[in-house]
Amino acid sequence: MWRFVLRRLLQAVPVFLGTTLLIYALVFALPGDPIQALAGDKPVPENVLRTLRDRYNLNDPLLVQYAKYMWGLAQGDLGENYTGQSVAEMLGGRWAVTARLALTAWIFELVIGIALGVWAGLRRGRFADTLVLGGTTLVIAVPVFVLGYTAQLLLGVRWHILPAAGTDDGWPLSYLLPGIVLGSLGLSYVARLTRTSLAENLRADYVRTATAKGLSRARVVGRHALRNSLIPVVTYLGVDFGNLMGGAIVTEGIFNLPGVGQQVFQSIQLKEGPVVVGAVTVLVLIFLLVNLVVDVLYGVLDPRIGYD
Repeated sequence: MWRFVLRRLLQAVPVFLGTTLLIYALVFALPGDPIQALAGDKPVPENVLRTLRDRYNLNDPLLVQYAKYMWGLAQGDLGENYTGQSVAEMLGGRWAVTARLALTAWIFELVIGIALGVWAGLRRGRFADTLVLGGTTLVIAVPVFVLGYTAQLLLGVRWHILPAAGTDDGWPLSYLLPGIVLGSLGLSYVARLTRTSLAENLRADYVRTATAKGLSRARVVGRHALRNSLIPVVTYLGVDFGNLMGGAIVTEGIFNLPGVGQQVFQSIQLKEGPVVVGAVTVLVLIFLLVNLVVDVLYGVLDPRIGYD
């Protein structure tokens, strides 16, 4: 297994370099002068502009800028923004908020999504199946900001079931409502994947063989059919955790959560490229790590899948 992990890590290196280079190029290709943007409409002396551009390597070619950034990253330095603040310090206090939000959403779609998928898969063609398919289709069709503001108005403001915004009530209470909103789309896909995969596996030969041997229905479904059905679900959940970490900008804005998504949104408006690149770089590392864990889990779920 360790050879498999090492091989996956080596394969992740060019992916990481290519992804970060693309992100770096896109961020610093945005129009406008970020140094001039610090002063707004006020004129800035040319010597000040030149000094600041030299300090932040803005006069260097793109590949040279990227090489210097990667050299600093290799030493654990995410760089500075254009006011001299450390990017790592700016994001340090916000990662915990985003991680709690993503974890809440991920657990929500894992538990409820699989439960709904199993419920629908065991009742394929019946009312429960139609209800799950129709409900998940509706959730997929509704934009997240519509779902977020509606849930906030009803569950938070009018009915006072959950906190409407902020983090004053701590985890998990303050994160339940935004976590449900953020995880609703993933829950829909998890439920549909589980339902389809389980329904197909229930018609497989090995399930009929297990049933013919006299195994109970619960054992046949839980130990045999569901275990194999979870392979595509685990793939999606692994990929989606990285998406939840990086896709929380709208949700954090609606529920006033001081996370990384909110900081990235503010940095884009202020043209603070180093902050955006630093945040996205860490998200890429998380994404690659989660995918490695998913690859290892394949062999746990299905012994037929080896690590060769």
